[in-house]
Amino acid sequence: MADRSLRGTRLGAFSMESDANVVPSERRITTYVCPQGHRIELPFSVEADVPSVWECRCGNEAKLLGGTEPEPKQVKHVRSHWDMLLERRSIPELEELLEERLTLLRESRGEKPTRKRSA
Repeated sequence: MADRSLRGTRLGAFSMESDANVVPSERRITTYVCPQGHRIELPFSVEADVPSVWECRCGNEAKLLGGTEPEPKQVKHVRSHWDMLLERRSIPELEELLEERLTLLRESRGEKPTRKRSA
């Protein structure tokens, strides 16, 4: 097995290109500040879109120094089980179903049926 391996090369370990005639893109340093006072300085290309917030090492969101205030994220209303139930049934229908189920439960226990209450 060892005599079949390629000798003299390490595939993927390094590039065969040289740094001659390579011009790096122009950079600018952007500064972010988190609520705890940590400062983060990051280099971005002058052509790049700089984000208005960056995650700090402490876990808070650091804001771009001198940048615009980030737009608040839209919070989607969380639908509960009750909300979804009300989308399918009306309150009178639910009361009728409850009364039916209570009647069945009482009959299974051997209780006398109770009179329906009037609204």
